[in-house]
Amino acid sequence: MSEQKATGGFGLIIIGSEILDGRVRDSHLVNMQRLLAERHHSLVYTMTLIDDPRLITEQLRWALSRPEPFFCCGGIGATPDDYTRQCAADATGLPLAYHPEGVTIMEGRFGKEVTPHRLKLVEFPAGATLIPNPVNQVPGFSIGTGHFLPGFPSMAEPMMAWVLDTRYEEGTEIITRTLVLPGVRESDIISLMDAFNRRHPHIRLSSLPRFVTGGTEIRLGLTGSPEDVQTGLADIIQSIESAGMPWRGA
Repeated sequence: MSEQKATGGFGLIIIGSEILDGRVRDSHLVNMQRLLAERHHSLVYTMTLIDDPRLITEQLRWALSRPEPFFCCGGIGATPDDYTRQCAADATGLPLAYHPEGVTIMEGRFGKEVTPHRLKLVEFPAGATLIPNPVNQVPGFSIGTGHFLPGFPSMAEPMMAWVLDTRYEEGTEIITRTLVLPGVRESDIISLMDAFNRRHPHIRLSSLPRFVTGGTEIRLGLTGSPEDVQTGLADIIQSIESAGMPWRGA
């Protein structure tokens, strides 16, 4: 598969009731944030879902309808509570089928002990491509814009890195610069932010109010390419100073 551009960033779906009820602490999100940042990509959305086939199918269908690729971690085992493979098939309108190369991998690993139960691990939506698993060789799969990985972070992390390095071009460098506006309220800068957004549509401008000793402050974040942020920073500082507001660098 040739490399593709992922200019809109990536999504992340995590499947696991055990995460939502607190039995397991998630690490997929922090792993993905790091892997994306190293390759100059952004995370557009993330969600964690309970083991509910209807909900999983609904959200996979939504994710597959969007332009950005996404990773889905969890639920591709062969136990009765592993629904993701079937949900992915339902969301794409494709039947489940044993992947020929996946069957060969399983036969090579288990030999005569490759039971029908183990072969379920390579039953994927028809036409799926494999994602190699360097830990136990049981592959994940890609279908449409979705890349489906095990729920074990020790497996999912290197598989995610392989997908990013093999199937997607590295993104352009993105930086964030922050200004602190002491004593300023969000209501004071709404017009300023609106005007800035019209002048700089390629910069993501964010406002984070904070309570600090002696009052409040606003932290304005500018995110974009180094060139855009440099230009935008000079512009917004001029606007802040023209409005008579104090500021300092973070």
